[in-house]
Amino acid sequence: AVEKFSVVKTLQAIAEADVVLLLLDATQGVTDQDAHIAGYILESGRAVVVAVNKWDSVDAYAKETLQRSIEQRLPFLKFAPVLNISAKKRQGFGPVWTAIAEAHASATRKMPTPVLTRLLQEAVLHQTPKRAGAFRPKLRYAHQGGMNPPVIVVHGNSLEHVTDAYKRYLEGRFREHFKLVGTPLKIEMRSGRNP
Repeated sequence: AVEKFSVVKTLQAIAEADVVLLLLDATQGVTDQDAHIAGYILESGRAVVVAVNKWDSVDAYAKETLQRSIEQRLPFLKFAPVLNISAKKRQGFGPVWTAIAEAHASATRKMPTPVLTRLLQEAVLHQTPKRAGAFRPKLRYAHQGGMNPPVIVVHGNSLEHVTDAYKRYLEGRFREHFKLVGTPLKIEMRSGRNP
């Protein structure tokens, strides 16, 4: 019962937080519970910073294993900065606070329509979306549809044919320009009726 209560409390805290600090223990690796909590963070669309405690008390092999398990078990947190701390020695907290501030700023970043549209058009010039049968998606303009987490809405025609790979490509370009760290970014496609 205590375990269940703590999970409920954790979920409430995640829902109410602006930025979630996911704390991992280097001596334990990524546990099932860590993976579950990370899943909840992602579903809730919160900004997130990962801090690994006791990093200095494990050997090189354990560090390598841990880095691999973070990549494999938390792959959906690609956008989250991972920082090493030592709670006992009170080391590494400065960068954590900086990362939290940056994640919050990223989650609430204002992205002007003209800039988003220019970035979209540059991205399309650089790499055109693939044709799907008789349809080639036409991406016309973009605007911000929300923040915390940020949402970018792309308007055009035949956008249902835009692949996930292409959405990831666009996400990368938007992230790079607006320096979005520690926050998820949603890209929504809206097709117009007109040909």
